[in-house]
Amino acid sequence: MAGHSKWANIQHRKGRQDKIRGKLFSKLSKEITIAAKMGDPDVDNNPRLRMAVKEAKSLSMPKDNIDRAIKKAIGGDAENYDEIRYEGYAPGGVAVIVEAMTDNKNRTASTVRSTFSKAGGNLGETGSVGFMFDRKGQVVYPASVGDDDTVMMAAIEAGAEDVQSDEERHVIICGDTDLNDVSNALEAELGESETTKLIWQPNIQSEVDLEGLEKVMRLVEALEDDDDIQSVTTNLDASDEVMQAFAESDG
Repeated sequence: MAGHSKWANIQHRKGRQDKIRGKLFSKLSKEITIAAKMGDPDVDNNPRLRMAVKEAKSLSMPKDNIDRAIKKAIGGDAENYDEIRYEGYAPGGVAVIVEAMTDNKNRTASTVRSTFSKAGGNLGETGSVGFMFDRKGQVVYPASVGDDDTVMMAAIEAGAEDVQSDEERHVIICGDTDLNDVSNALEAELGESETTKLIWQPNIQSEVDLEGLEKVMRLVEALEDDDDIQSVTTNLDASDEVMQAFAESDG
């Protein structure tokens, strides 16, 4: 858990969401459209769509954009996308899982391979690093929703597996297939969450120093800049001192 929380903090401190807001909205729209196209366009009857819309709202995506993405699916003019997972290693042996949604598998595979190579990493076969991660559901609440004990009890009763609380948020982890039930139970007890989504949680972590962290983040940011890439997850871990130095080096 600690590694994943630190990872979220790195992303937060780096301000990546602000830098790529336009790209972010585009990726969120794509996920919403695909979720609506694959299932019921009614948010209440489609767990994947409900999670996609919640994620979009948590990142301040305008309601008009969300509605437009759903209507695109209903109207039948949405592109056909393939969902693909790539696995590989960043410099220093840090494991990386890349999730893509693409209308051209050859283009995306070529771009991902090239991006890994240029950053000093290497793309592996499917399954080459997957064993270092577990597929989990994650529900995040702001710290203001309640004290640690209150949230812990609500999480246990909802069927969650783990909770990590700090001064900013409560991160609740559950089985991937339990996410819909757990998030609904938590919502009844604690109100609406900030985000509810599926994640890759590292079960083996690779510790990095400042230089290593900088190299990994260069790869992550290059991958995230590609329109076909929906998410990038690593198993890096770094000390608080390295995290602080990295945040300061970013200015």
